[in-house]
Amino acid sequence: MLSFSLGHLSASDTRMPFVLGTYRDGSLRDLPFSRPVLPTPPASSSTTRSMAANEEDSALVKLELACSDLRTLLQSSAKLEKDLEEMEKKFDSIDEKLSTAAKRVAPLQSLAMAAKALETRINRAVSPALGLLHSFKLSESFQKKLIELSDKLSIEKNPRKRLKKLLKYVQCVDQLNEVINLISRDGEPVIQKLQEVVEFLSRTKATDQYRTQRLKETLITLKALYESEVDAMRFDGLLDEALLNLQDEFEIMLQQMKHQNIGEQQADEEADQTLVSDLGTEMEVQVLRRIAETLSASDCLDICIDIFVKVRYRRAAKALMRLNPDYLRTYTPEEIDEMQWESLETAISLWIQHFELAVKTVFVSEKKLCKQVLGGLPEVLIWLECFVKIADKIMAVFFRFGEGVARSNREPQKLFKLLEMFDSLEKLKLEFTEIFEGESGADICIRFRELEKLLVHASSKVFWEFGLQIEGTSDFFAPQQDGSVPKLVRYAVNYLKYLTTETYSAPMAKVFQTEQMWKAGILSKPETDENLLKDAISNIMEALQRNIESKSSSYKDKILPHIFVMNTYWYIYMRSRNTELGKLIGEQYMKQKYKSAAEESAYMYQWRAWRPLVRLLEKEESEEQDNGTKATAASVRGKLEAFFNRFDEISQRHARGYSIPDADLREQLREATVKLVVPVYSEFLNAHSKLLSGESYVSPESLKGLVGQVFNGTDRTSNGKPKRRDSKDTVPGRNSVSVEGEPKNFRRSRSKSIDA
Repeated sequence: MLSFSLGHLSASDTRMPFVLGTYRDGSLRDLPFSRPVLPTPPASSSTTRSMAANEEDSALVKLELACSDLRTLLQSSAKLEKDLEEMEKKFDSIDEKLSTAAKRVAPLQSLAMAAKALETRINRAVSPALGLLHSFKLSESFQKKLIELSDKLSIEKNPRKRLKKLLKYVQCVDQLNEVINLISRDGEPVIQKLQEVVEFLSRTKATDQYRTQRLKETLITLKALYESEVDAMRFDGLLDEALLNLQDEFEIMLQQMKHQNIGEQQADEEADQTLVSDLGTEMEVQVLRRIAETLSASDCLDICIDIFVKVRYRRAAKALMRLNPDYLRTYTPEEIDEMQWESLETAISLWIQHFELAVKTVFVSEKKLCKQVLGGLPEVLIWLECFVKIADKIMAVFFRFGEGVARSNREPQKLFKLLEMFDSLEKLKLEFTEIFEGESGADICIRFRELEKLLVHASSKVFWEFGLQIEGTSDFFAPQQDGSVPKLVRYAVNYLKYLTTETYSAPMAKVFQTEQMWKAGILSKPETDENLLKDAISNIMEALQRNIESKSSSYKDKILPHIFVMNTYWYIYMRSRNTELGKLIGEQYMKQKYKSAAEESAYMYQWRAWRPLVRLLEKEESEEQDNGTKATAASVRGKLEAFFNRFDEISQRHARGYSIPDADLREQLREATVKLVVPVYSEFLNAHSKLLSGESYVSPESLKGLVGQVFNGTDRTSNGKPKRRDSKDTVPGRNSVSVEGEPKNFRRSRSKSIDA
């Protein structure tokens, strides 16, 4: 607060007056005082001087008034200062009194704080103890509820209502298990805290003896209850009984989930896709899932998994047993080699069907059920391991049969079944790896690939060994005695025709490509499937050709080799043209390689068989004309006799030793032979008609019929006895006539008929 006093002003201080101000602390400060602004008097004038005097008087008046106001203000400030001093004294008095009161209250405050700390410490021990007692009450109520639900569950017959009650039962077991776990987890810490409080109160005497004694009794009771009841509730009580009931319910429900229509699916061959059905209803799956989670939370996970794997393996195996897979009992290579081919062929076909059905239907359904029931367990991948355990034993049975077939003897007819097995595995490969995914299914996938490798090696070995067998038969087996097509050629051609069909050509090419990739390395650039298959088939055909050439050279008869080669190459060409085999090798190549060879052999057959007969009538007549008519007639009759003797000989040889099974080939040979023999015979008769007048002789038309009889009628079996055949395989029953004539005409006539 400022107080002011007017200082002494002299006449010389009128221009810059100051007011002396004093602060509350007594210090003085000079404060500038505003000076009134006076008009400047004019330099000379009396009037002006008088006006200046008046203005000075007015300024003094104002100063006096201001001084009076300041004096009043200073007086008020002084009074206010005095009041403040009195108030300060009062405050000091109050402060002194408060200090005295605080000193008196301090012991009481300490007691209150101690009581509060004691209360907090006791509450920290007592509150959890009360919670533990409440948990015991809850467990008792849940046990009563379990008994009620168990009674209701045992008398319920409606499946859907029973599932709902079973779900409530599982929920009650979860609640009881949770409460017991809570008691087991919190019991010891609660008792420990309560014991510490009792010891503290006993030691510090912080409360009366009565209360301490009550707390001790509570501690003893709670400790005894915990030690006697908790283990019994967990292992020997109603919870353990409920868990056993859940295990039984779990097993019963799993047994009731069956694979439907497995036998019907296998019998329905027209079905394009294999149906996959759910094994249980949504409600059943939900109940099973809850039971599995409950058993897992109750330390019964191993039991749960054992039950699931055992029951579902039996169900899957029983479903597949409805297909009657008795063939799977025979699986070693030695046992498979002893099987009849028809039985083995049927077994392999069934194996392919059943393997696909198991993978696409049974295992897909089982995997789905595993995920639905066990997928919610804390162990994330436990359901995959369970599924693999279920499928492993069943797949092992299928694998060992396939491996036994692949390791058995490599007979040529097995190739097609091996390719069917390989093709079925190729088609299933992607789906198989998806079903048996992850580390759990790695072993099954490895065995799947090993089986594929075995089938690739076995298929390739059978094919190449078939070629070696064709090469080897030329040394051990004599050719056909009548020049007919060997069984080996028939078998090989039909074998290759069947192999090049759409069903087997793609798998066979895949086998060659896979084997080539294994040999050359994955980074190598393999040939196309078509080229690999074409080269392999061509190698077999070349081996077959070498076999034919080798056998043809072993005939002693000069005509039979040509009949044999003609028949065989004609058979190969006719059976291969307009087929997948012909398209693969090339129609033009087939004509040049086999048709031309057959035509050349036909020409040589005519040259060897019929040309000598014609030559008997074409001999130049060197007899002297002057020998007379009788000598000439005798010579002509001798030629005719030799001609027909030779004709009979040829006919007999055709009837007993020569065979031309193909009807079209026989017809062309007949026409060519008629064109070769009959014109020469007719010309001979015309040339010697005068000499033969009055003689009986065979007319050209009759000779034509005789030649036809050589190429028509019967064929023979291997022992030479007559045997009637159809139009394709008939062999002339009478003698075949040699044709020399014009071989080009013969070959053209055959080509026209074939091309037609």
